[in-house]
Amino acid sequence: MSYLVLARKYRPRNFSEMVGQLHVVQALGNALRTQRLHHAYLFTGTRGVGKTTISRILAKSLNCLGADGQGGITDQPCGVCQACRDIDSGRFVDYTELDAASNRGVDEIAQLLEQAVYKPVVGRFKVFMIDEVHMLTNTAFNAMLKTLEEPPDYLKFVLATTDPQKVPATVLSRCLQFNLRPMAPETVLEHLVQVLGLENVPAEPQALRLLSRAARGSMRDALSLADQAIAFGSGQLDEASVRTMLGSVDRSYVFTLVDALARNDGKTVVETSELLRLNGLSAASTLEDMTTLLQRMAVLQAVPGMAHTDDESDPDILETARLALVMPADETQLLYSLCLHGRGELGLAPDEYAALTMVLLRLLAFKPPGTAVTAAMPGTGAAPSKKPPSPSPSPSPPAPEPEPAVHAVAVTAAARALALPESLLPASEVENELKRSSAAVLVDKNAIKVVAEKFPPWVEIPASVDAATEVSPSSNANLCDVWNRTVAQLVTAEAVSALTRELALQSELRNQSDGVWTLRVERE
Repeated sequence: MSYLVLARKYRPRNFSEMVGQLHVVQALGNALRTQRLHHAYLFTGTRGVGKTTISRILAKSLNCLGADGQGGITDQPCGVCQACRDIDSGRFVDYTELDAASNRGVDEIAQLLEQAVYKPVVGRFKVFMIDEVHMLTNTAFNAMLKTLEEPPDYLKFVLATTDPQKVPATVLSRCLQFNLRPMAPETVLEHLVQVLGLENVPAEPQALRLLSRAARGSMRDALSLADQAIAFGSGQLDEASVRTMLGSVDRSYVFTLVDALARNDGKTVVETSELLRLNGLSAASTLEDMTTLLQRMAVLQAVPGMAHTDDESDPDILETARLALVMPADETQLLYSLCLHGRGELGLAPDEYAALTMVLLRLLAFKPPGTAVTAAMPGTGAAPSKKPPSPSPSPSPPAPEPEPAVHAVAVTAAARALALPESLLPASEVENELKRSSAAVLVDKNAIKVVAEKFPPWVEIPASVDAATEVSPSSNANLCDVWNRTVAQLVTAEAVSALTRELALQSELRNQSDGVWTLRVERE
């Protein structure tokens, strides 16, 4: 006997075997039990979710004779009577399936409708199932409208399509429409475990998880991929062989890239991208896996301790949780957006790996070199040095100079300017960084006032520094020094990050009086 593929061997034979479509099964089951039957049904949904399968089960429910030959319309077809067996084998004369993709003209529809005038030969109802109905021509649709609206009592129409938008409204209004949803990866995974258990095929959980995600909500695709993986792995499914078959990227590459981006390590990013090129791994798959990882990281950052239902047995959950602590939440959101939109750029670039590298390095463009600070784990933090900075002398006020045509940003702060010890981050480095930076930042014409209460708490002031001493610089040089030291301390305390940190480093303190600091941001 020839081998029967898993998708056909384990096709559901009744409603109780249907997976992931409870809303459709419940509606049809109630209609069959109460015999409130419509004359036309339209099943929509992506490929491999059960449209044709439900059509066949519905035909069996309408024509089932029961195991004793005395049955009637039921929501639980017996599967053993002649009608049920003939429908399963495709030999039932009163059940007709028409592929509209290859029979889309008015002549084919007219030929089908000619059979509608004849009563069923052996069954209780005639059932016309038209698959991919959206492929019919407008003339063919118009030819079937009258029969579809008022068919004989013994005739039922079942239409199936993957693109309901192409079906005319005149047809939609004549049908009961059921949308079959793509199945969740957890649902697909559970069904794969059951099927492979019946087939006595050993499989690693991570390999099945890869197959369930690659199926994209289609159970038929999942079973077809399982067939392919069994052949590829010589009768067993392991993670390495499934990744090779799917062309998926090893999760270690994804973790390395995200960790390098969190540490502002451009060298590792470029080297890993080059390694993906040498191994021939998919750049699109890399960005897709990174998007999935970043989404989980964002969930853990927003709701600590919360994980997906399939994460309990996922060996990568610990590494995901670690990266969620290492990367700031705003950078996680930014990187997610870059990876999501970066997939569209791969086809535009002459080299997809070069495009992948550019997408990843784009995040680093928002980080000033040498100033990125890795987010600390809970309970840790860098204590500031106790060596106080040397107070700078206060020279006489310089002559007023004309202000350039720029917009000012007023920052209201109740906290005093705190000097950072030079051993942690000398002000000269920040000042040099400001001089080297040429990025332009546009600021709205209206001044942005940030209330002090919304600022993150300031780090503890060393005991040797007098917190009550106000900094009253009297020159531009002193103002610049005060701002550089303040920004340096904010960076060290992780009070600012990513875009906020970049804006602070690009700003210049112009005035400080009565707790109001006026900043200037250069623009092109």
